[in-house]
Order: sequence, then structure tokens, then C-alpha cells
Amino acid sequence: MPEAPRHADAAPHPADLNLLRTFLTVYRAGSFTAAAPLLGLSQPTVTTQIRTLERQTGRELFERLPRGVAPTPVADELATRIAAPLDVLARATTSTSPEDSDAEPVHLAGPAELLCTRVLPGLAPLVADGVRLRVTTGLTDPLLDDLRAGRHDLLIATTRPRGRTVTAVPLMDEEFVLVAAPVWADRLKEQPAADVPAALHSVPLVTYAEDLPIARRYWRHVFGKRLTCRAAVTVPDLRGVLAAVTAGAGFTVLPRYLCLGELASGALVPLHETDDPPINTGYLVQRPGGTENPHVARVRDHLLQIGRTW
Repeated sequence: MPEAPRHADAAPHPADLNLLRTFLTVYRAGSFTAAAPLLGLSQPTVTTQIRTLERQTGRELFERLPRGVAPTPVADELATRIAAPLDVLARATTSTSPEDSDAEPVHLAGPAELLCTRVLPGLAPLVADGVRLRVTTGLTDPLLDDLRAGRHDLLIATTRPRGRTVTAVPLMDEEFVLVAAPVWADRLKEQPAADVPAALHSVPLVTYAEDLPIARRYWRHVFGKRLTCRAAVTVPDLRGVLAAVTAGAGFTVLPRYLCLGELASGALVPLHETDDPPINTGYLVQRPGGTENPHVARVRDHLLQIGRTW
């Protein structure tokens, strides 16, 4: 569908709650077809309502795909603004109380480090408000298989999933930093920046996995060369890598969010500063129309809101 006409100077139309409700359901379900039964409408009616809202806003809200739709940045912003008020309104007008509805737990999966250091603290207000969580940690690929099989409601993925069986929305960007304890940084401070890779050959490398995925990417992106070091320590949890390096075991590459406290206190020191660090985008992934649990939508929308600050 061609992009809806943009009328920057036109007066905004008053909000139509039915159109906004349809928009939010499509946004969460990932397709007009999946949203229709959730709304009690026909698929052509859903399509017509979304087109009406796009005309009113003067913006395209969804990119039409062969299977389903993908939200535009305008849709991401709109969903963030209206999700919480519409959910509150829906709960206020339902015939049952929140206690009577007794929603099922939300099954959330993702990398252990991010879940434990950012996600679970960020979701604490929802838990205090009655949301229940069941959390699974692991690698993206097997967790994606479990999501598609219905064992999880939401997944934080470290790569964008392929295929049309799930919807993925960018959640946060993690920046990588090359770090070590001050004792190692002092030994290297006389080295020119260009010689840092060579100087680190004599320093033990602590890493997440034997194939050095994070460190290899940093070397390729920042230094433009292949990493030839072997790992001195491997531990499949970046919190363990952080603990070992902070204690002086050697050097590593970590997401900056994970070591902000250590960098601020001086327990860790950046070994190389760059204006163009490697960036990895995390995605919040869901099966279109996979659940009617209202708490899944609450968790999803809250994560998309707080993820901007990570």
C-alpha cells in the first residue's frame, strides 16, 4: 500500500477509541487477520479501520508484508503512548474485577544477563501490581523454537528472527566495550592505540564461549583485523566473565550496560576508546495472536517503554 499522505499543517482529528483499539490489537497481533477474531470484527473491517486511522494521522502505521504487517516507527511511538491508557480503560469497563480474571503467568525468555540486570528490575512495578512471571534463560535460537511451540509468551532475542511466524520489535541497543582491571590497563597504557591488539596477546582473554563471538566481532569492527588469541577462561554467563575480569583474571569485551558500575567505580578500565563501537540490537519477539492473557501485553508495552533507557 502506498504511504498515506502527510499533512503536516492539518489540524489533528479527535481520537477515535475504536480505531485506536483496533490499531493496538493489530500492533500486538502482527497481522490484520490475527487481530480480527480478537476484536470480533471481520478482516476487511480491521483493514478499513487501520486505513482510516492512517488517513487521520497522515502517517503510514504498518508496512504490509506477504504474511502479516510490520509496525513503522510512527506505530511504535503511538503504541507506547496509548497502550497503558487503553489497557486501564479495558480493565475498568470489563464486567469482572482483576482479581476475578486471575490472569495466567507471563512466560518470558531471553539471555540471563539482560534478564537479571535490566529486565526483572524493570518489571518490578508490574509484579507489585499483580503480574506474575515465569522466566527462562538461554540462547536465542532454542528459545525461539520454544516460543514458536507456545512455551513462551515473549522472548528477548539477540538477533532479529527470520520468517513470518513471529513478530519482532527493536527493544534496545547494547554497546560493547574492551575492558580489564586497572592492573592490566597500567601495563598497557604506554602502548599506542594502534598497538593495543598486539599488546593484548600477552594478556589472558576471558570470554563467553570458545569461539570468542563477542571479542571477534569487536576486533573485526574496531581494529579491522582477525582476533588470534585463545581464551584463557570461558564461562557461558557474562556476569561470570565480568566477575573474573574485575578480579584481575585478564581482559574481555562486555556490553556496556553490564559493567557500568565497575567502570564508574574504576574497578574496570576501558582499554580502547572508539567513536564507533560495535552495537547489537535486542528484539522483543512474540507469536502473532499467541495469547489472550492481558498481562502479556502489559509486560510487552512496559518493556518497550523502559528499553529506551537501557
